[in-house]
Amino acid sequence: MKYVYILESLDSEHFYVGITDDLRARLAKHNAGEVPHTSKYGPWRIRTYFAFDDAARAVAFERYLKSGSGRAFAKKHF
Repeated sequence: MKYVYILESLDSEHFYVGITDDLRARLAKHNAGEVPHTSKYGPWRIRTYFAFDDAARAVAFERYLKSGSGRAFAKKHF
């Protein structure tokens, strides 16, 4: 399974979209400061996630969420 996830910093001002095979381990890396893009805004919590059994669809959805219309969609619905 591939997971596309949206993280929210505990200050609720920053969000991050990513993809992983192991959601718990990836969250632990974000909170340990091991991910350069998120290290200065932690700690993080999972806002929502989506499970895919097709890796190509997961990558396409992650790309969409990182686009302008995808960010607007996520902000409105999550």
